[in-house]
Amino acid sequence: MTTVSPSVEVERKTLFWKRLGRVPWTWRITIAYLTVMLFIPIVAMFLKAATEPPSRFWAIATSDIALATYNVTFVTAIFAALLNGVFGTLIAWVLVRYDFPLKRLIDATVDLPFALPTSVAGLTLATVYSDNGWLGSLLTPLGIKVSFTRTGVAVAMIFISLPFIVRTVQPVLQEMEHEIEEAAWCLGASQWQTFWKVILPPLFPTILTGVALGFSRAVGEYGSTVIISSNTPYQDLIAPVLIFQRLEQYDYSGATVIGIVLLSISLVLLLAINFLQAWARRYDSR
Repeated sequence: MTTVSPSVEVERKTLFWKRLGRVPWTWRITIAYLTVMLFIPIVAMFLKAATEPPSRFWAIATSDIALATYNVTFVTAIFAALLNGVFGTLIAWVLVRYDFPLKRLIDATVDLPFALPTSVAGLTLATVYSDNGWLGSLLTPLGIKVSFTRTGVAVAMIFISLPFIVRTVQPVLQEMEHEIEEAAWCLGASQWQTFWKVILPPLFPTILTGVALGFSRAVGEYGSTVIISSNTPYQDLIAPVLIFQRLEQYDYSGATVIGIVLLSISLVLLLAINFLQAWARRYDSR
């Protein structure tokens, strides 16, 4: 076993601090900020969950009520993100390609879910879609109940995640050159063929980015969904509400375990979406 002399150790430390001194201040501030605001809380959450034995951790993570909340949370969030991927792109298209009265007002209204407190959004949606509400009264005779059901959770997720898709796609549409579309029309392509083969391929990675952002926002939503849903287990109870209920019961380890599972599943899905984005960019470059 070789030993390092004190002088060599001092030289190594001196070299380390010299190299550290060459790191730009922007890097230092960024790393420090991410460490305090992101890395330390995540590590603390994992360490808290690690206090539970593996068997206990697995029992909490795969309990019947937990599995039911995963289903409601992720399936509904994916549905909301995909639906907004279609209609958010359509809204962005209309805002970019057409001029019409009150365009600026409608454009500003798209950002309303950003500024509106989520509890206010939930209260508004629950009132509008209740059996006696403006829209709920029209849907109730058709046998469609929105407020205090899983459908209401989907409506809340769609509402709060829509701006992410619109604001992600809109700048890319503004920068696209119209000459490419005109060239396709001159070659005999219809409007649908032009959109499908000329516009959509370079736009698809951006749409995926907006869908990923909307999905992330929908998964973590609490304020609006807790009001518009009945929070009934196995029906419309979502994972964030289950975590809060565990905290109310002073079950901090159980809440942390559910949070770890929520974080892990979200991370896997986001990595899959990023992989699709990278694949779409490589396909488009060919």
